Amino acid sequence: MPTESGSCATARQAKQKRKSHSLSIRRTNSSEQERTGLPREMLEGQDSKLPSSVRNTLLELFGQIEREFENLYIENLELRREIDTLNERLAAEGQTIDGAELSKGQLKTKASHSTSQLSQKLKTTYKASTSKIVSSFKTTTSRAICQLVKEYVGHRDGIWDVSVTRTQPVVLGTASADHTALLWSIETGKCLVKYAGHVGSVNSIKFHPSEQVALTASGDQTAHIWRFMVQLPTPQPITDTSQQMSGEDEVEFSDKDDADGDGEGSSDCPTIRVPLTSLKSHQGVVIAADWLVGGKQAVTASWDRTANLYDVETSELVHSLTGHDQELTHCCTHPTQRLVVTSSRDTTFRLWDFRDPSIHSVNVFQGHTDTVTSAVFTVGDNVVSGSDDRTVKVWDLKNMRSPIATIRTDSAINRINVCVGQRIIALPHDNRQVRLFDMSGVRLARLPRSNRQGHRRMVCCSAWSEDHPICNLFTCGFDRQAIGWNINIPALLQEK
Repeated sequence: MPTESGSCATARQAKQKRKSHSLSIRRTNSSEQERTGLPREMLEGQDSKLPSSVRNTLLELFGQIEREFENLYIENLELRREIDTLNERLAAEGQTIDGAELSKGQLKTKASHSTSQLSQKLKTTYKASTSKIVSSFKTTTSRAICQLVKEYVGHRDGIWDVSVTRTQPVVLGTASADHTALLWSIETGKCLVKYAGHVGSVNSIKFHPSEQVALTASGDQTAHIWRFMVQLPTPQPITDTSQQMSGEDEVEFSDKDDADGDGEGSSDCPTIRVPLTSLKSHQGVVIAADWLVGGKQAVTASWDRTANLYDVETSELVHSLTGHDQELTHCCTHPTQRLVVTSSRDTTFRLWDFRDPSIHSVNVFQGHTDTVTSAVFTVGDNVVSGSDDRTVKVWDLKNMRSPIATIRTDSAINRINVCVGQRIIALPHDNRQVRLFDMSGVRLARLPRSNRQGHRRMVCCSAWSEDHPICNLFTCGFDRQAIGWNINIPALLQEK
């Protein structure tokens, strides 16, 4: 048992130790201030070539770093003091604790159970929260082959929309801000027909499911239905304008290399100026339009916050679909059922059900934090939505409370399209990229942008074509061109 005099000696030693420790702290703080203050004085005193605003920002950042280190240093000193106090308290019992041993011995045994539980919970939470993010950046040994096949140049302004006919012969359609819609030969890249009936930007083009009829939506507050007749010349092998490239390769090039397209490709093709039918019930820009299954009705989406359902034969308004709080951005119809999905700047998309003629039901889905740029139907009961919040979400219509997959990207996403057969989503981005994902959210490829290939401005839309043997994906953008791609996804890669 320690004597009283021994206890006093121990206390004096501890007091002396703390005093010398405090002196050491002051010396250390002084030397630290000298070291950290030196760069600041040099930066303030020397003739810097940096602008004053940049220099001030750097000084402020240096100050924040300095304060952060000071706080950490003080916190460390406080912990050391607590260790010293514990050592003094346990000295009478002939025991000591070193800072490096705080995770061992008696202190660990007192809290081992709760610590292990917390550690396991953190590990589980970490794995669950990161698995979805990691899946978006998953790499595989097999790589998709993405080959640029043909460029379609002839518009005088950016191209908003691209679509492929569902009837033979298979042709490509583009809708442009230059007030025209063009039809192209996929093989030759030549313009076949020009539609010039709108007096505003043509924002959307969709083809009738069984006839050579097109539906276009325009900034002139109308949607037009017009008939075309195309006869393709004798098919010639598509001349490959590119090298075969992996979908992950990329070399940047200057924006000064933009296509100069003066519209020469469309100057000598037949021009249609009068529509069969004009749909005129909107009070704002008509941003998109689509055919309902069967082609007897059409739906339009407008900046006047409404979508309209029309009878094509009579041009009469059948339903006005109201409910969105802000401008609509897109509309899409189900390929086999009377279902419509509309997207809006109000961060929602709505599902409209017209399967019962007497009543239509509406479901509102909130899954994004910014403008929903498009929402499209896929095979079965799935809907895929894309947004300016840089995410794409895959939904099950039977349970729309939460998405079954989320794809996170680094750029806003425009009008997406899904390949029905291979269940691949094509994502056109504001940052000129086009990425391919499967329905589970795994990235398959990124379309190449090298050797002056690829888009040089924002990519506005993508469209798959499963009827053409070579070009099975088309994209368009504000570089005034559409591009035809050959996408080959190895079966092994799709299974992963």
